[in-house]
Amino acid sequence: MVRRFPTVASESAKAILGETLKFPSGKVAQNRFLKAALTEMLSVFEPTNPKVNGVPTQEIINVYDKWGNGQFGVILTGNVQVSPVHLEAPGNAMIFKEGETPARREAYKQWAKVIKQDGALAVVQLSHGGRQTPITVNSSPFSASDVQLDKEVRFVGFGKPIPLTVEQIKTEVIDRFVYAAKYAYETGFDGVQLHGAHGYLLAQFTSPTTNKRTDQYGGSVANRQRIVLEIYEAIRKEIPASTGFLIGLKTNSVEFQSEGTTVEDAVEMCKAYEKIGFDFVELSGGTYEQLAFQHIRDSTRQREAFFLEFAEKIRPVFKNTVVYLTGGFRTVNAMVDAVKSGATQGIGLGRPITAEPDLPKKILRGAVASAVHDALDQNNFAISLLASNTQIEQMGRNSLKEANEDVTFGLSDFSDEETVKRFGKAIEDFIELTKVQASQGVAIPAFITFEGVKV
Repeated sequence: MVRRFPTVASESAKAILGETLKFPSGKVAQNRFLKAALTEMLSVFEPTNPKVNGVPTQEIINVYDKWGNGQFGVILTGNVQVSPVHLEAPGNAMIFKEGETPARREAYKQWAKVIKQDGALAVVQLSHGGRQTPITVNSSPFSASDVQLDKEVRFVGFGKPIPLTVEQIKTEVIDRFVYAAKYAYETGFDGVQLHGAHGYLLAQFTSPTTNKRTDQYGGSVANRQRIVLEIYEAIRKEIPASTGFLIGLKTNSVEFQSEGTTVEDAVEMCKAYEKIGFDFVELSGGTYEQLAFQHIRDSTRQREAFFLEFAEKIRPVFKNTVVYLTGGFRTVNAMVDAVKSGATQGIGLGRPITAEPDLPKKILRGAVASAVHDALDQNNFAISLLASNTQIEQMGRNSLKEANEDVTFGLSDFSDEETVKRFGKAIEDFIELTKVQASQGVAIPAFITFEGVKV
C-alpha cells in the first residue's frame, strides 16, 4: 500500500476544489485542478534529420490517455518547442513550419483528443529554449542578450548566446509562437500557454539578469515584458477571443537570485497581463541557476506551496484573469486554504500526478486527501525529477485499455523504501552513462533503465 502525506480533509474540500472556473474568452474548466507542464522527452528525435523531430509518439498519447482520465479541469502539455533548434531537451515535442507533415498534424489531433476524454480543457504549453538550449543541440542559441548560462545540466553545458535583433524577434520568436498557436487551434486544442518562466527565452527577456538590451525590449519592466505582450496580440489577431481559444501564461513570481525578477517586478508585469486580456496566469518561480522547486523558507514548508507568499502579493492585481499556483501542493487542506485565502483560484499539480495520474478524480470523490508521500529526498529536485520522468515513461508503455483501465499500472512506487534504494543504484548507472554521452557530444533523450523499464 502506498504511503501518503498525513492529513484529514475538511467536509467542504471536495466542493471547493470541484468548483468550475470561467475564463475571459468564455471557456469553462470543470474544476480547479490544472495538470502542470512536465517535460516528457518522448517525441521523435533524429539528430541528422531535424525536420522530423518533435512529432508526438504513441508513448506520449498513452501518457495523456492516463491523465485524460484523471478528471482535471485543464491539462497542459509538456513544453512544446516553437523552434527546431532551441529545445529544453532532446525528445521535446515541437511545432514549426519547416516540419509540417500530415503525420505531425494527425499526432497533435490525437493528443488533443485523449486529453479531453473526461472533460478537461486541452492546452499546449509553447516554449523556446533560448540560451537554455543544450550545447549538444545548438552551440549558438538566440537569447535576449549574450549572457551565457554558466551551468551544466546532466553534464551538458550551454553555448554563448546570440542577441536577437529587433527583426529576428519578429521572425524567429513572435511569428513562430503565432504559427504554433494556430496549429494548436487547428488540431483541436482549447488554448495555449506561453512559457514565460524558469529561465527560458521569454523569461530571458523579462529578467534583468539576462536582459541587458538598450532598445525597446530592454531596461524598464514595461520594455522587458514587451515581447510577451506582442506575442499575445499577434496570436489574438489570428485567433480572436470570440473563438473561445485560451491564451495563458506561465510566469515567475520571483527568481531568488541577484538582479533577478522580484515580486515587485512581477506585480507590475501582471497588471499588464490582466489589462491585455490573458485568460489565465500560472505563477511559479526559479531558474536553472536558482531552482525554487523546494522549500527555501520554513514558512513555505508549513504552508506546502512553494510560492504562496508571493502569490498573495500578486493575486489582487487580477480581476478577470484566472490565477493558478503550481508547486508544492501535497494535501487537500493546503489546496483549499490557498483558494480560501485568495492567493489562487486554481491548483497546479506536477510531480504528484506522475505517481498518481488520477489524483484529482480521487480527491473529488473523497477517496484520498493527499498525494503519495515518496521516500525520495524531498529537497533534491534532480532526483525527484528523474523519478517523475521514470513514471512518465512507464505511463507511456501502454494505453489505458492495455492497462485494463488502471492509470497506475506499471508505475514504480517510490513511497516504498526498497524501491527507492534500487532506484538509487539505477541513478548511479545513469550518471556514468550520461557522462560518457556528454563527453562525446551526443544529443539524445536521457533515459534511465529501472526494473526493466526504459525511461
